[in-house]
Amino acid sequence: MRLADFILRHMEEILVRWEAFAGALPNAHSMSVAELRDHAEQILGAVCKDLASPQTTEARDLKGKGHALPIDATETAAQTHALLRARAGFDINEMTAEYRALRASVLGLWVDAGDPRGTDLADMLRFNEAIDQAICESVSFFSAEQERARNLLLGILGHDMRNPLNAIQLTAHHLKHLNAGDAVSSAAGLLIRSGTRMRALLDDLTDFNRQRLGVGLYIVPSQSDLRDILEDEVQQLRSAHPDREIELDMVGDLSGKWDEGRLHQVVSNLVVNALRYGTPGSTVRVTANGLDDEVRFAVENQGESITPSALARFFDPLRRGADRPPQEGSLGLGLFICGEVAKAHGGDIHATSADGATAFTVRLPRASAA
Repeated sequence: MRLADFILRHMEEILVRWEAFAGALPNAHSMSVAELRDHAEQILGAVCKDLASPQTTEARDLKGKGHALPIDATETAAQTHALLRARAGFDINEMTAEYRALRASVLGLWVDAGDPRGTDLADMLRFNEAIDQAICESVSFFSAEQERARNLLLGILGHDMRNPLNAIQLTAHHLKHLNAGDAVSSAAGLLIRSGTRMRALLDDLTDFNRQRLGVGLYIVPSQSDLRDILEDEVQQLRSAHPDREIELDMVGDLSGKWDEGRLHQVVSNLVVNALRYGTPGSTVRVTANGLDDEVRFAVENQGESITPSALARFFDPLRRGADRPPQEGSLGLGLFICGEVAKAHGGDIHATSADGATAFTVRLPRASAA
C-alpha cells in the first residue's frame, strides 16, 4: 500500500498517537482533545496530497532547502498550528518534538503493516521532505509569534513603569525643595539623577519596541535650528565633563524642519559615546555644515581605529563591537536609535574610522520626510 493511502486509511490511529504524545508535554495538561489534535489532520492531508503529486528534481531540491510551499490552502495548517502552540505556552523544542513523534508514528505503523517495496522507499523520502517542510513553516511562524509577544511585553513594561517613576521623581523634587537639610537634599538629588537615567532607559526601550513592532519612531517635525540644539547639548556636556574638551564648529544655515527633541537625543548620544570611548583626556570635535538642501553634523573622537565590520555592528540593537565593553545604565540601543531618528527624518548616519579618529556623521534633509 502506498504511504499516502495508508495515512488516509489509518488517520484516526495516527491522530490518537499524536494526541497522546502532545498531551504528555509539560504545557499540555489543561488542553482539550481538539486542542491537542490541533491541525494535525490538515497537516497530514497536505502531506498526502504532496505524496500523490508528481515532483520534479528542481522541486525536490527547493524543498530540501526549505524554499518550497505546500500545494494548496492547507499550507497554513502548520503555520496556524505553530501560532496556537506558542500561545498555549509550548516552547519550540516541544513543538518540533510533536513532528518527530508524528514522523515516527506514521513510518512505524506503515512498516509494521507490510513489507516495503521499491516504490515505498520513494514514498518515505517524499514523506520526510513534506514533514521537514511543515517543520520549517511551523518554526518560522512560532519564532515570529514569540518575537511579537516578547516585544509587546517589553512595550507594556516600558509604558507601565512610567507612572511609578514619575511619582518617584515628583516626590524627589518635592523633598529637594523642602529645605530639610543637606542630607535630605543630597538624597533627593540622587533620586532625581537615578530617575533621569531610568527614564532614558525606558525611552530607549520604548523606541526599540516601536521599531520591532513596525510602528516606527514618533516624530513631530517643526521649524528648528540645529545651531541652538548643538550649543545647548554641548554646553550641558561640558558642565557634566569639566575634565574633557568639546570643540564646536558650525558653518552656514543650520535651520530645517525637524523634531527638536529627537535631535537633542541624537546629539547627546553621539557626544556621550565619543567621550566614553575616546582616548581619555582627548578632545571631542562636533562640526556642522549647512548645505543647499540638507544639513550635516559630525561627532569625532580620538582613539584606536575601528574595523569597518565592527563599525557596522554599532548600529545593531542590543549589540556592540568586541572593543566596546558594556556600560552601566545602557541597553546598547543608543546608536541604533540615532540611526532610526535620522531615517525617520529622511536622512541617514554613517561611521568612519581611520588614522586614530572615529567619526559619526548625520545627514538631515532640511524638509523632514517624517
